[in-house]
Amino acid sequence: MTTGSGSSPPATVRPGYKWVALSNTTLGVLMASVNATSLIISLPVIFRGLHVNPLAASSFDYLLWMLMGYMLVTAALVVTLGRIGDMYGRVRMYNLGFVVFTLGSIGAAATWSHGGAGAVELIVMRMVQAVGGAMLMANSAAILTDAFPEDQRGTALGINQIASMAGTFLGIIVGGLISQAGWRWVFLFNVPIGVAGTIWSYWKLEELGVRVRARVDWAGNLTFAAGLTMLLVGITYGIRGYGGHLMGWTDPFVIEMLAGGVAALVLFVVVERRSPQPMFNLDLFRIRAFTAGNLAGLLSSIGRGGLQFMLIMWLQGIWLPLHGYSFTDTPLWAGIYMLPTTVGFLAAGPLSGHLSDRYGARPFATAGMVLAAISFGLLMALPVDFSYPLFALVLFVNGVAFGLFASPNTAGIMNSLPERHRGVGSGMRATFQNTGMPISIGIFFSLMIIGLSAHVPAALYHGLITNGVAPTQASRLSHLPAVGFLFAAFLGSNPLQTLLGPGTLNSLSAHNSATLISKQFFPHLIAGPFHSGLIVVLSFAVIMCLIAAGASWMRGGHYIYREPQDEGTGQQSPPPDGPTPQRVTTG
Repeated sequence: MTTGSGSSPPATVRPGYKWVALSNTTLGVLMASVNATSLIISLPVIFRGLHVNPLAASSFDYLLWMLMGYMLVTAALVVTLGRIGDMYGRVRMYNLGFVVFTLGSIGAAATWSHGGAGAVELIVMRMVQAVGGAMLMANSAAILTDAFPEDQRGTALGINQIASMAGTFLGIIVGGLISQAGWRWVFLFNVPIGVAGTIWSYWKLEELGVRVRARVDWAGNLTFAAGLTMLLVGITYGIRGYGGHLMGWTDPFVIEMLAGGVAALVLFVVVERRSPQPMFNLDLFRIRAFTAGNLAGLLSSIGRGGLQFMLIMWLQGIWLPLHGYSFTDTPLWAGIYMLPTTVGFLAAGPLSGHLSDRYGARPFATAGMVLAAISFGLLMALPVDFSYPLFALVLFVNGVAFGLFASPNTAGIMNSLPERHRGVGSGMRATFQNTGMPISIGIFFSLMIIGLSAHVPAALYHGLITNGVAPTQASRLSHLPAVGFLFAAFLGSNPLQTLLGPGTLNSLSAHNSATLISKQFFPHLIAGPFHSGLIVVLSFAVIMCLIAAGASWMRGGHYIYREPQDEGTGQQSPPPDGPTPQRVTTG
């Protein structure tokens, strides 16, 4: 490695190495993404295993941090780790990611306490996993861009992106299956994969990319991490009720977090503009394909990120119990019934990645977002107690839509980058994608809570008094925060047995008591209010996808960055700090 701001020349790619890089990085991102969503479907089993009461006030915080903690850490660190990969070696950082992720999985499976203490331990280990996952995600796309020629990058990055996206769908099935053996297996499942991936990556992967000696931009790192973390924490806690309000957007803590996050991110931009070696290379936004692709990726993530939770609630909390499934079996069957999304994604992803090598990202990514908006509209048209073949068809269309979008959009972003900035550029891309997820969840849950709160009190009050509950008690229960009923549906449980208590249930007739605690009563009760909230949520998703389609179209024609040539030698010279884009084809 040279001194100063120079760079080491790129290594020669040995024959067959590109397939080694593709297979290993695909394994890494698949492991990280499967882990993220397998937890979602397994939460009912995890809460039971840790002996955490899902209706206790403190349990809401544990649930939020189990869901959001991984995303927060990943979003805050991924750009920094991509930048460090540019400086010290992308393969080195990627390999370390396998090690850290595997150790975090072992620690999560070995959680030794119960109750709140056990939940905190599990949350901490999830954050350790997130550090490893950020190392993998920040550098995998850059490693592939280094290894593959430009006319094959779309296919390679497409396969890699497909593995990442498919992992989020497969994780639902995996979580449903392995949670039947016990909640610890949700984390132990990662360990043999992590060990094998660690050995393989240290043995086979090689440093090929340009490495630039630079200083770590500590001021930029701190302001970015602080700003993004405060902003996402504010959004996370905005879902909670506060002071008699449905949600916590008026909570001083939430307001302080949101305002502080925005202020820190503004300061971050100022710091980066003045830094001689910035962490977040703002000059890359001068490349239209890079800017438009990342904007489309962010909007796409916001549009779809919270949908998975809504579909799980729909299946796990309403549809499956209405069709006779016990609450203990709903995680498994919810995963199975969401399988068409994965099939659609796998059907469209490889083909769109391959075709984008020839025709560019714009037609496929744009069409994918338009089709996603249509699929969300079709979901709105379905009744709560739908016919499964129709539901499966809509899920398949939704999977095809995001398969069309994901790999071409990633290839379009990475092809637009100078070689020396691929690590940080890949990290920036992952940051936009990972930031969209918690923002989406916060928005989706907020909209759903508004919808539920408008209809749940009347429905619950009527259902309770019809089955013999005293009007005063029915009125009290009907005015409990709707968020509690929402998360009861998410965790696949009927909260009425706990809320009514044995005294009230024993005072009722046997028929009324059995009705109130049956599998069908609570799901049937919230089905109408849930559907009202779902219409609002899906309408928002449609709008986000259509705006993302517009952003994707703005990227322009087929574009690949070319390194400038030294005059007279024909050799490639290192790109300047401010990239000079060159269009090679149009489409």
